[in-house]
Amino acid sequence: MPIPLHWHTEPLLLLLVIGVGWLYCLWIGPLRSRIAPNEKYPTCKCISFVSALIIGYLTVGSPLDQIGEDFLFSAHMIQHMLLVYVCPPLLLWGTPVWLADAALQNAIIRKIWRILTRPVFAGMLFTFLYTLWHIPGLYEAALRTKWVHVLEHWCMFLPAIWMWWPIMGPSKLVPPSSYGIRMVYIFALMVGQLPVFAFLTLSEAVLYPTYEFAARITELTPLQDQILGGVIMKVSNMIVSLTVLGTSFYFWYQKDLKDGEASSN
Repeated sequence: MPIPLHWHTEPLLLLLVIGVGWLYCLWIGPLRSRIAPNEKYPTCKCISFVSALIIGYLTVGSPLDQIGEDFLFSAHMIQHMLLVYVCPPLLLWGTPVWLADAALQNAIIRKIWRILTRPVFAGMLFTFLYTLWHIPGLYEAALRTKWVHVLEHWCMFLPAIWMWWPIMGPSKLVPPSSYGIRMVYIFALMVGQLPVFAFLTLSEAVLYPTYEFAARITELTPLQDQILGGVIMKVSNMIVSLTVLGTSFYFWYQKDLKDGEASSN
């Protein structure tokens, strides 16, 4: 069977991607002189933010979406990994500190955002929702009903932004956590996804009927496809987690060295 090549061109999706990109360019461009007149144009951050928007559209708007929805569980897991481990950090890194602080000037918004991005709350919420959507009944509902599928993706993407904030939040008003807390936090997140990984890879039966009875567009059996999806999930989680652990330890060590030199002088 030929691989489907359907692209989503729904007005709402295109309007969202283009609209967010337009607002971002407006804020860092013409409006920058009002918000932060002494700041230079953040070229690298702009590239990061726009890359996140492009990858985000390719994740939910390219043929990957239909392949993951109708044929391959592993393709759907690639989609989820892009939504939670690629797009959010690119968006956060692409947001200048002065822009994030401007958005958090309101005390009520800042208080709500501080609660949403606390490590314990953000980590538990993300892990809970991510696990919940892999329960066969809910997962199948998302595959069969468009608005449920859209809700599923938003329930992963938004909590992923809050989950990433304690690691790389771009704000002085609601700053990221200390390096030590980041390391404990990311380790807890890594452990928290083990049950989902085990559920998918150790099962001796296909958990999702859609994939069990789908037309085969690869040589993988439905069970092999399910196991591959679980492996993609866990390997992605481990690569991201170990990278964050390593960089956090490195910068923590460098900070201690600088503090030690400053105190000795």
